[in-house]
Amino acid sequence: MADGERYYDMTNVERYYDADAQNEWARLDRDRIEFAVTLRALDEYLPPVPARVLDIGGGPGRYAIELARRGYDVTLADISEAELSLATEKAAEAGVKLSAVTKADARDLRQFEDGAFDAVLLMGPLYHLIEEPDRRRAIAEAVRVARADGIVMATNITRYAAIRFWAKRDPLQVVDHRAVYEQQVATGKTPNAVGFTDMYLMRPAELAALFEETGVVHIVTIACEGVVSMIREKLNELDGEPWDYWVDLNYRLGKDPDTHGLAEHLLYVGRKE
Repeated sequence: MADGERYYDMTNVERYYDADAQNEWARLDRDRIEFAVTLRALDEYLPPVPARVLDIGGGPGRYAIELARRGYDVTLADISEAELSLATEKAAEAGVKLSAVTKADARDLRQFEDGAFDAVLLMGPLYHLIEEPDRRRAIAEAVRVARADGIVMATNITRYAAIRFWAKRDPLQVVDHRAVYEQQVATGKTPNAVGFTDMYLMRPAELAALFEETGVVHIVTIACEGVVSMIREKLNELDGEPWDYWVDLNYRLGKDPDTHGLAEHLLYVGRKE
């Protein structure tokens, strides 16, 4: 961050994740399809081991630890010290070593040199950056620290994900706070969201648009929940061949743009020229 630059205050976000680091770790146990589909994408598009990977905003290290287990050289960066502490503990429990665990704001990665990583993951920060210049800065930093021909991956939360969440969990939440949710639908912005923190929800086309003119060539965008967003409870009970089939099915269907608007998370995959 250059002297004089001012960005959105991330205190609310940092406070939210510091308050309950374990919740973010457990979230991907509840959302097994999202986790499994995203891992499939990482397996398909990341360069081969032992490539250097920077996981920006990786929280408690669910993906960082899995990649380290596969033989990648992984650096984990996050704004929350509590999440990083948990990641260190979980990595030790898993018997894997992360190359570095460091506190960082996605918009200011000055501790990393240009082209330092073979792949860069930005799978979290964008949906906490309410203002577009901040999102563009985070992407510019991710691209900067990726090597030429390196892979850059980023996620968002889709525009109507929260509306659909409350329709399932508590429809009166939206009815009783109409102004909040009307603003969310119209602008995507929700500071201090109920049960969460500051968030920006994108329309599907916005994610790829943020990478235009960055020197990154779009490879694919994947709906991380495939076609089972909000209806995956029965799938979470599966194991073995049935589970594998559903993961494969949702990974394939998640690449179909027709699925993107109703997923909760989209994953952008691109290659830096």
